[in-house]
Amino acid sequence: MVVVTEAKVREERTAPPAPGPRDGHERQREPRSPLRWVLLGVLFVVMIVPVYLLVVNAFKSQEEILDSPFSLPLGGLTLEHLSAAVSSPQYNVIGGYGFTLFLVVVVDVLCILLAGPAAYAIARSLKRRTQLVLLYFLAGTFIPGAAVIIPVIYVLREIGLANTVTGLVAHDVATTLPVSIFLFVGFIRTIPVDIDHAATIDGAGRYRTFWTIIFPLMRPAVVTVLILNSIGIWNDFVSPQILLSPSSGHYTVTTAIYAGISQYSTDLTKVFPNLLLAVAPVIIFFIYMQRHIISGLTVGAVKG
Repeated sequence: MVVVTEAKVREERTAPPAPGPRDGHERQREPRSPLRWVLLGVLFVVMIVPVYLLVVNAFKSQEEILDSPFSLPLGGLTLEHLSAAVSSPQYNVIGGYGFTLFLVVVVDVLCILLAGPAAYAIARSLKRRTQLVLLYFLAGTFIPGAAVIIPVIYVLREIGLANTVTGLVAHDVATTLPVSIFLFVGFIRTIPVDIDHAATIDGAGRYRTFWTIIFPLMRPAVVTVLILNSIGIWNDFVSPQILLSPSSGHYTVTTAIYAGISQYSTDLTKVFPNLLLAVAPVIIFFIYMQRHIISGLTVGAVKG
């Protein structure tokens, strides 16, 4: 036995070192095609040019925008048009911020309260009918929201919620549920079922097990859902524009700016500053939270 052990030790000392993760990764790495860089460059230009035009033209005069829209306002930089957009009662950007933020918070809370338990029930069930329910929710992700907006109006009118904030909130919650449930189900399936069994032995019911044990473990998926839903609600224009008429007195960021600049569409000193005020918060929010979006979308991709 001693001889065998010494021979093994001798072989381990004389054998070449095994390739580490970095060496194996470098061996398997393939040279990147120049076409990939070209496509990435084209995509970057297509996405960055509109943002660049929006930012630089928000600080220019009407003549400078028409003469040289791509130039930087190095000499004639002015904050006059931007401050006028903030204080103008015709646009009511600040009021639109408050109402949109209210929608984001209410819809996010209701979506989590409804999507979480539903996803837990679907993920922990092996019945065929439960999987059909998941397919039913997934079908909602393939239906464009604008295609069902007219039927939604008739439904809200029948139940007495037409042209109300409650009707808009109900519509937004319904549109955010399919993707939220899909992401939650994929994540919950990566959590071992033994945790549920241990909680049952300790006397916890399914509802308590989810909210006190499973839900805290779902933090990456919950953060991802909150970010995606918040960006979608903030940028939504069709739903609040159609479901809330001007007589309701409520405007989101997008509808308030549309109501203001629609009569001044040729005055670019009013168009660009107001559009910048509308998209700046969501761009900053997305840049700051993008790592949470990526981690939440990939955390349930591979089980184990």
